[in-house]
Amino acid sequence: MTRAFLDKQPSDVASMFDDVAAKYDLTNDVLSLGQSRLWRKAVARAVDARPGDRVLDLAAGTGTSSLPFERAGARVVPCDFSLGMLGEGKRRHPRLPFTAGDATRLPFADDVFDTVTISFGLRNVQDTEGALREMLRVTRPGGRIVVCEFSHPTWAPFRTVYTEYLMRALPPVATAVSSNPDAYVYLADSIRAWPDQPGLAALLAESGWSRPAWRNLTGGIVALHRATKA
Repeated sequence: MTRAFLDKQPSDVASMFDDVAAKYDLTNDVLSLGQSRLWRKAVARAVDARPGDRVLDLAAGTGTSSLPFERAGARVVPCDFSLGMLGEGKRRHPRLPFTAGDATRLPFADDVFDTVTISFGLRNVQDTEGALREMLRVTRPGGRIVVCEFSHPTWAPFRTVYTEYLMRALPPVATAVSSNPDAYVYLADSIRAWPDQPGLAALLAESGWSRPAWRNLTGGIVALHRATKA
C-alpha cells in the first residue's frame, strides 16, 4: 500500500487515496469523532449554492461533499485526481459528472464556475499557490472560492491535546478502521506542517484572490476560508 510524504508527489498522493477509497468516508467520520459531517454542512452554507449555479467541487473524492450542491439545484462537477476515488464515487452516485483532474492543471475553460470549493484537499497539492491560481482562472469575475482545511487550534491548551491526538491516537485508530493506516500517518504529518489561518489567507491573496477571510470550526481544528475573484 502507498503512503505519500510531505514532498507530495502527485503519483504517491493519488495512489494513496486509491487505496483508501472504499472506506474513506467511514474512516473520516470515525477519526473526526463525527465532526466531519458538521464541517460538510458548514461548507454547504458557505457556498450557498442556488439553482443553476455552476460549482466546481475539487478533491471531491467519492462525491459526498458534492451532494448538498446537487440538492440545492446547482450544476456541480466533482473533480479529483484519484481514479480510485472517482470510481467509487461513480458507483455510489452514477448521476454525478465525476471528472478526473489535477488541481494545478484543471481541465476547464476560463471563467466557467460561480464557486470553486475544495475540502481537505488543498493540503495534499504539491503546488498550493499554483492550484489557487488555477482555481482563480476557472472562476468567473465576482465568483468565489471556499476552502475547508485542517488548521491550527486557537486555544493553546487545546492545541497541545490535539497535537497529542494526531501523534499518538490517530495512527492506532486508523489501523483499526482504515484499509491503509499509513495514509493517516501522512495525514497527521501534513496537518502539522500546514500553514495557520493567517498564513493560508496570505496565500490566497498572493494568488490573486480578493478579500480573503476565514472562520474557525471546532476551535480551529478546521478553518473555512473564503475569497472572491475581482
